[in-house]
Amino acid sequence: MPLFLILLGGLALGIPIVVALGFATIFPGLTTPGFPASVEYVVRNVVSALDSTPMLAIPLFILSGNIMTKGKISDKLFNFFAYFIGNFPAGIPMTAIVTCLFYGAISGSGVATTAAVGGMAIPFLTKLGYDKVYSAALVATAGSLGVIIPPSIPFVTYGVVTGVSIGSLFIAGIIPGIVIGLSLMGYAYIYARVHGEDREKIEQNVRELRSGGLFALFKESFWALLAPVIILGGIYSGIVTPTEAAAVSVFYALLVCLFVYKSLSFKELGAVLTDTVKSYAPIVVLLSLAIVFGRVLALLQAPVALRDFVLQNFAGNKYIFLFALNIILLILGMFMDVGPAIAILAPMMLASATALGVSPVHLGVIMVITLAVGMATPPFGVDLFVAAPLIKEQVMKVGIKAIPFIIAFIIALFLITYIPQLSLLFL
Repeated sequence: MPLFLILLGGLALGIPIVVALGFATIFPGLTTPGFPASVEYVVRNVVSALDSTPMLAIPLFILSGNIMTKGKISDKLFNFFAYFIGNFPAGIPMTAIVTCLFYGAISGSGVATTAAVGGMAIPFLTKLGYDKVYSAALVATAGSLGVIIPPSIPFVTYGVVTGVSIGSLFIAGIIPGIVIGLSLMGYAYIYARVHGEDREKIEQNVRELRSGGLFALFKESFWALLAPVIILGGIYSGIVTPTEAAAVSVFYALLVCLFVYKSLSFKELGAVLTDTVKSYAPIVVLLSLAIVFGRVLALLQAPVALRDFVLQNFAGNKYIFLFALNIILLILGMFMDVGPAIAILAPMMLASATALGVSPVHLGVIMVITLAVGMATPPFGVDLFVAAPLIKEQVMKVGIKAIPFIIAFIIALFLITYIPQLSLLFL
């Protein structure tokens, strides 16, 4: 696969991924006379790839997540869940994990989830006596749930580049996200049992939280709790498409943060919009290039060649193929962000997976979850780079502390990989 060697070689040399991917895409047209994918073809198709309604969901979900992060919606969610489970053993760390789960259903982003929940939960956990590095590692790992629980930006990316129903992918991500959350809670419980907790301080803080009563807390949290119900309920009921739901989520985020909670001012909106553009601009160029890269690979018959190789060398055993895919993506996820990896690899893997009887939806879930592990894996996990500055510690120190959580994450990953019903139950 010369194109992948060019791409990997460029990345190894430190060349920006957009440049490396662009050169790999035009390389066949430059070196093979008469090849259909000329430079003109690539440029024309990069522009036409942007004309995609599903792709509009990505900047809208990013904007919605940024608005809610700036509006401190995560604070309301954390307090609500702490009311119910805060007094249990490891209840406060579990509350942080549940908040990440729920916030992921609002933002669709791992980075946004880590930043929003971590900015509030890490100081609170530290105040209650938990080790600050452990607290940062917990939130960094649980923040990866933001790309698994729908609406998930990587699921939108997978749907755009493969043609798989984005709504089906969203539905398929629910149970796997919960399974991973429970797995992370399991380690949090073990950690609390081994290292102990300041029960007196925890119970005092939970009592203060409960002092106003459940109704007052529910009233304060209601609009934050309603957000994923509106977004996901609209999609699953068929009232809106995922792209329309993304637009609704932006409108709802503005309404709640500007007028209900008043936690965001009109002056701050400019900064939110700027952050959104900065986040989306690299993604849109990369995604459109990746779509054209997939078309060039198709012209080269690369997916067919890979499918034939897999069928010949894996003896038609989908479990061996899935295990190999897990290992490759776990390694790749340490060095490459989820979105670019999905955009580049998904079209290649789809033909092989379907030939072995793997559902395209299940493949999408496996790819997103496996790459999500890399978001919290040292040395380059992006969530670690978000969480570490919150406690003013080195990234590797947080990364090492995150390893037990990553192991729990991987255990859940293998369960989801080999029990497809966990993804496909509601489809």
